[in-house]
Amino acid sequence: MSEAAALHATRATIGDSEFDRDTTVTPREPGVYDIDLSAGWSVIGAVNGGYLLAVLGRALADALPHTDPFTISAHYLTASQPGPAVVRTDVVRTGRTLSTGQASLYQYDGEGREVERLRVLASYGDLDGLPDDIRTAARPPAIPPMDQCLGPEDGPGPLAGSVSSTITGRLALKLDPATLGWALGSPSGRGEMRSWLGLADGRDADPFSLLLAVDALPPTAFEIGLSGWVPTVELTVHVRCRPAPGPLRVSITTRNLAGGFLEEDAEVWDSADRLVAQSRQLARVRLG
Repeated sequence: MSEAAALHATRATIGDSEFDRDTTVTPREPGVYDIDLSAGWSVIGAVNGGYLLAVLGRALADALPHTDPFTISAHYLTASQPGPAVVRTDVVRTGRTLSTGQASLYQYDGEGREVERLRVLASYGDLDGLPDDIRTAARPPAIPPMDQCLGPEDGPGPLAGSVSSTITGRLALKLDPATLGWALGSPSGRGEMRSWLGLADGRDADPFSLLLAVDALPPTAFEIGLSGWVPTVELTVHVRCRPAPGPLRVSITTRNLAGGFLEEDAEVWDSADRLVAQSRQLARVRLG
């Protein structure tokens, strides 16, 4: 059995995986949802931005007449912490093929004041209703076979330059060795990160896990020669089609770091060699 097959030999179905349980919101009243943000998707104590996007994405899928995110833009206002949170949604417009809504996530601070953590604006539709015509110059990233790539479990200890993270235990990550110079103390300076990606329990990807996938790899800042937390300021994701079963391939690049900020452009490809999601985010870099 190949490593790719072994990765999915024991497969959680959509609806019963840890990701689904941890992103499920509970309706309190129309437009208001409760959730307990899981510590299992955190990095240095702060909850991962892609996981948060999936949480708000699910709330909007419940609030809007369409259920598939087509485009979703998020502004991260303050760092979210594991624990109780409230999501409030608002339907902006509904149409025959697209519906638009906005959502915000709130938590209470140490003094009992409600703080907005994250605000998104999104348009939803029906991915299964899209035409089949494809005209593109995009090509899947050149990543070695999975058995020639490396995951967190393949090293003798914590990777050099890595940050404390619990999210890696919930992901099946196999990084392209060509983008792992930072782990050996010799970053390439190219600002590239490529990896095979899945959920650790084998649950196949869907549109909501694609919102996680674009923000699940180590920061490209590591390969530029920096270390530490790279908090997201803004993240926009375009979901292009429903992914086929099997592991994803994710490619992230940074071309410009200036003024303490960098951009990350991500592409996510499925096992059928289709571009299923794209994103761009602006992130802040801790210099010095």
